Amino acid sequence: MATMLFYSDIDPIDQWQSALAKLAPDLDIRVYPDINEAAEIDYALVWKPPAGLLSSLPNLKLIHSIGAGVDWLFEDASLPDDVPIVRMVDKCMKNMMSEYAIYAVLHFHRDMPRYQAQQKAGDWSRHWPAMTTDNPVGILGLGEIGQMIARKFTALDFQTHGWSRSAKQIDGVTCHHGPDGMQDILARCQYVICVLPLTSETNGIIDGKFLKHMRPNSFLINIGRGAHVVDRDLLAALDQGHLGGAFLDVFHDEPLASDHPFWDHPKVVITPHIAAETDPADGAAEVVNNLYRFERNEPLPTLVERNRGY
Repeated sequence: MATMLFYSDIDPIDQWQSALAKLAPDLDIRVYPDINEAAEIDYALVWKPPAGLLSSLPNLKLIHSIGAGVDWLFEDASLPDDVPIVRMVDKCMKNMMSEYAIYAVLHFHRDMPRYQAQQKAGDWSRHWPAMTTDNPVGILGLGEIGQMIARKFTALDFQTHGWSRSAKQIDGVTCHHGPDGMQDILARCQYVICVLPLTSETNGIIDGKFLKHMRPNSFLINIGRGAHVVDRDLLAALDQGHLGGAFLDVFHDEPLASDHPFWDHPKVVITPHIAAETDPADGAAEVVNNLYRFERNEPLPTLVERNRGY
C-alpha cells in the first residue's frame, strides 16, 4: 500500500481526504504534521510546504502540486533534485481561470468602470460601446490554461492572439513566439492577459519596457504570478494615461499590504488570488491518475521540466 503526505494550509483537507479515499481506498493518506514514520512516505501532495519538509522524506518518489504553479517549490533550497514534480491542471481550474479572464476583459470592454461611477453619481448617460472585432485579446502563455482561455475568446468572436516561448499552432488563434512575437502581440491587442509561469526569465517581465510596447489605452489582466509585474512601472503607465486599466488577482506579497497604491487606484481592480481553486473532486482524480501512470512508468502529462521551472 502506497503512502501519501498531504500538506496545505488553505485547502479543505476533509474534502481532499474523502475524494482521494473514494478513488484510491488503498492509499494511506497522512495529513501534516501527523507523518508518523517519514521513511514510509512515497508521495507528497502539497501546496507551499515548510522548507525542508520534502527533503526530510528519504523515500519520496513523486511530488504533486495542488496548484498549477510550482515556482514556490524552487524557493526551498533543500528541495530534492532527483524527485519528479507534477503540476495540477484539472478541468475545474482551467474553467475557472478562463471564466475570470473573460469577466476581467468584459469589465473593461463593456465600460463597466464608467457605468459604476455614473450609478454612484445618479447619471443616466449612454455611451457607444467598443466593438469586439476592433479590440483583440492577447494571451501570454499557451499552456493548457492559456489555450482554453484563447479558445473561449475565439468563441466570443474576439480576434484572439497568443504568445508562447516557442512556436505553437491553435485553431482560430494567431500565435506569436519569441521576443519579436511579444512586441507584436502587445502592439496589436487591446486586452493582454498574463498566464505565464513564473521563472527566472519571466520574473519582472511586465516592466516599463513591456508596458511601453502595449497599445495606448489598453488593459492588463494578470492571473499568472504577482512577481511578473514591476508594480511601480505599472502604476506609472496607469498614471501617465498610457494604460486604460489593470485587473489583478496576484501580487508580490499576499495578502496585499494595506498601504499599497493598488487598493484605491481608480484604474485598478484587485481580487485576493481567487481566479481559480483546485476542486478536490476533480483534483483527486488527476492525482490518482498520475500516481497510476507513475507506478506503470507511463508519461506524466504535466511533469515539470526543472530546467525551465514549469
